[in-house]
Amino acid sequence: MKHLFIVIFILSFFFSSAQKVQTYTYAIKGLDTLKMDVYTPENIKKTDSLPVVVWMHGGGFSGGSRAGTDETNMANFATSKNYIGISISYRLLRRGTKTGFGCKCSKEDKLFTFNQGVLDFLDATQFIYDNSNTLQVDTSKIIAAGSSAGAEIILHTVFMKRFFLSNDTDYNTIKYAAAISFSGAILNSEDITTTNAIPTVFFHGTNDTTVPFGTAPHHNCQPNKAGYMILDGPNTIVKKLEELETPYYFNIVKGGAHEVASVNSNDLDDIFYFLDKTVRKNDVIQITEYSLPQLTKY
Repeated sequence: MKHLFIVIFILSFFFSSAQKVQTYTYAIKGLDTLKMDVYTPENIKKTDSLPVVVWMHGGGFSGGSRAGTDETNMANFATSKNYIGISISYRLLRRGTKTGFGCKCSKEDKLFTFNQGVLDFLDATQFIYDNSNTLQVDTSKIIAAGSSAGAEIILHTVFMKRFFLSNDTDYNTIKYAAAISFSGAILNSEDITTTNAIPTVFFHGTNDTTVPFGTAPHHNCQPNKAGYMILDGPNTIVKKLEELETPYYFNIVKGGAHEVASVNSNDLDDIFYFLDKTVRKNDVIQITEYSLPQLTKY
């Protein structure tokens, strides 16, 4: 069934180059009306079909917004590089709960939250597929992107989609061209294979105790805690991508903690240089860089 295509409003403003912003409802799930803001270059031609960055915000599945500073900066910058930028809302299933998403939240509840987040991201992507002509999106060049909780979801979506789906044919046509993760991790890097490995950007702090840099417990939980769950962070994932000769850009923030989930606008040029090389030109490049923590609080 086709998704309902609803234009809510249009805004216009400037960020390096002019663009327009349109808001759509991509799904209604219970009491949640899920929307996306679509940022399009103002000078786009009617015949253009552009790559798109689809951004999922962070916030521990209890907060955050598709209209946050990181979200608007990423989408605005995308349009300045002749991409379409999309920032989505999704169900914040841990909002108002006593256990949050830390060590008091059971592993089962965490897995359910991941599962529903993956479904929301896939539904947003399906909406983009269904309306690609109107949105002027090149569906062969969809980049999944996010920070913190959003990064966990997009990485699980691109690398472990089948783990979360009950039917192997669900969302079968959806494919992603690349991924961008700020402080994200997945359940098992062994699920990354030649069939789902894609160019990926990682930013992660070596001292992150919320989402592990390597292979370690989520939120640094002890084995006797309800929320104890091992995740593979980018230091583990990159080894798998290297083995599969898949492009990656890995920015290791030495001594950085979870504040690295906040997007530094100074890094956007490097990110889109990587995307231009790997998504638009199909180059295979593998880059590891080291940086120091920013003096900002996430």
